[in-house]
Amino acid sequence: MEEGLRERKKRETRERIADIAMGLFMAKGFDNVTVAEVARAADVSVNTVFNYFGTKEDLFADRQDVAVDLPLRVLRERGPGESVVSAFRRDYLDAVDTRHWRHGLNLGGDVFARIVSASPALVARMREIHEEREQALWRALADETEADADDLTPRLVAAHLLHTARILTDYAVSRMLAGEEWERIAPDLRTRAERAFDLLETGIGDYDPRPLLEAAGEEDDPEHEREEGNREH
Repeated sequence: MEEGLRERKKRETRERIADIAMGLFMAKGFDNVTVAEVARAADVSVNTVFNYFGTKEDLFADRQDVAVDLPLRVLRERGPGESVVSAFRRDYLDAVDTRHWRHGLNLGGDVFARIVSASPALVARMREIHEEREQALWRALADETEADADDLTPRLVAAHLLHTARILTDYAVSRMLAGEEWERIAPDLRTRAERAFDLLETGIGDYDPRPLLEAAGEEDDPEHEREEGNREH
């Protein structure tokens, strides 16, 4: 459906206000910028800003609706016979290769992370968005698999998929914040992502079992027994 003139102007106004607000947040920090400042810089009234954004946090997270829908798109667009884990692996690796913003790997992703971490209000808002993404994904999985209402599998799958991606991104962003070049980060991140999604594919049931000989050796070691006896006394 073609976008009408009125809708296009509203979209452009919204995008302009959000872009100006982000520029101010980057320059001064989120908590140091008021909505009135944003309105003056955008040459609109404060009421106009709130017509487009319900809260100041919405000005920062202006792509939140898209962000919540992105995992659902990965689910919907997977190929014939492609598993959910395979689809999310492919999506994340594509984001690594293209530095797409959907996983926070874009140029400036470290700046975004720094602004968020400096503001308790934004930390809370990002947490809410992550929870919305997870809930939307597990509901979609439950619908697709016709899971019973008390079946926890869709929730567990959604949590594992999204938290895996977040942990990988946090790792990459921490290196970006430390000043490392993306050319050094990307190959290692790709390797770690492959391993992480391998774990989702195969499970963690055989991860880090305690060596039997080590356990038996401790129990049979006289020195170990004396130490245990001293603790009891």
